[in-house]
Amino acid sequence: MRSSVSKRAGVLRTAAAALSLTTAALLAGCASADTTAQSSSDQSTFKPATQKDGSQITVWADSTRLPSVQAYQKAHPDVKMDIVTYDGGADGSTYLQSKVQLFDRTGSGWPDVVFGSPTDVTWASEPTKPGAQPFAAPLDDKLVPQNTLDGFAKGSLTPCQFNGHTYCLRNDIAQVVLWYNKSLMDKWGYQVPTTWEEYEALGKQVAKEHPGYLVGSVGDTNSHESYFWSGQCPAFDLVKPDTLRTDLQDPNCTRTAKLLDGLIDAKAVTTKGFFSQGFAKDSGSKVLMAYGPSWYGQYLFKAAFKTPAKQIAAAPPLTWQGETKAATGNVGGGVWMVSSHSANLKASTDLVTWLTTSDENQASAPTYPAYTKAAQAWLKNPANSDYFAGDVSGAFEQAADEVWTGWSNTKFSDATAWSSVVLPALTAGKSLTGTLPAWQQEISNEAKAHGYKVENK
Repeated sequence: MRSSVSKRAGVLRTAAAALSLTTAALLAGCASADTTAQSSSDQSTFKPATQKDGSQITVWADSTRLPSVQAYQKAHPDVKMDIVTYDGGADGSTYLQSKVQLFDRTGSGWPDVVFGSPTDVTWASEPTKPGAQPFAAPLDDKLVPQNTLDGFAKGSLTPCQFNGHTYCLRNDIAQVVLWYNKSLMDKWGYQVPTTWEEYEALGKQVAKEHPGYLVGSVGDTNSHESYFWSGQCPAFDLVKPDTLRTDLQDPNCTRTAKLLDGLIDAKAVTTKGFFSQGFAKDSGSKVLMAYGPSWYGQYLFKAAFKTPAKQIAAAPPLTWQGETKAATGNVGGGVWMVSSHSANLKASTDLVTWLTTSDENQASAPTYPAYTKAAQAWLKNPANSDYFAGDVSGAFEQAADEVWTGWSNTKFSDATAWSSVVLPALTAGKSLTGTLPAWQQEISNEAKAHGYKVENK
């Protein structure tokens, strides 16, 4: 586990996961449906290296996943492994990409297995230079059975999919749910909201009847993933592999901004980050509700706020009135990739499959597994459930299949523009609605700098 909850929150955003990858960008967007729909056989250009059965595999993992890799080694002593600890593709890090570019130039040095963020897959699924082979092996091309791929939560492999292939296995997800303090809700006679409109009304009621208590925050570097991603706002929508649509005047964006502006004005939603310095001490005990990722329970309420056990509960994602299907966001989740240059694809693939799908590993993982059966084992682990006021499995399982895939996995973090443009504006007292044009412009600038064409409608 990371040394601090704040660091973990950062890491989980982009990629996140066990206490891990940041926002990122995490987050879970992807290439267009047209791209992912292409057949594997038509698109396959994968040329495996000469295979050497029993040869040593080199594994790069972050410190959070290191114990899992070591556990695999202990359970499989015949597999020769060289385990290296690195930053795991943490948000903003280009270490892995730079190293792969170097290895592509020298023609050697590639690790066989790496842990990273979804953002890493955007470049790892393409050649780093003319004539090079993409670093990540297409796992759906005779490496991982289709029935295994089908076992992951709906949409969770979307960030892994480019050019008709699946280039990674998702380690974990951070689906957004509605967290609430059941003890206080019961004491004050409040009903848990099921719609955004009910959430807004309750927030304003709380502000009047219990000043100082909060129903959310927009002040963290990943807050937009909880609210605007859940609101199906097309801020990061890859309509083509090289074309990003970012339209923050879309009704789904403006209604979300308007709702939050009203709650900010009522002082029911704070512009201070949950993970900002001093917040836990000053206001942690006054968070009545929080719309955020599945790891909030353990790492926000329990670890940061130190809320006593049996008070915090989770409810499924909110819907808008008149809409029957819920959609939610994702604030974290890491991935495992196998190198296309590996001389022992069998051992490498077996490792990433075990790490992501086995109950043996995932039942005790720090965060919610992306593989459905492993997630069920995780939920049955008392360490992941005893703290809560009720059974969180229903909310978690429902949300895991409702993450909106219209928020795409791009070559740049979705957190940068929010952090550099929106958060300072909120701190200065400006409205979210009024800041949407500047946020959109900054996203567009980043996209163009990374080679994307941009559509604003």
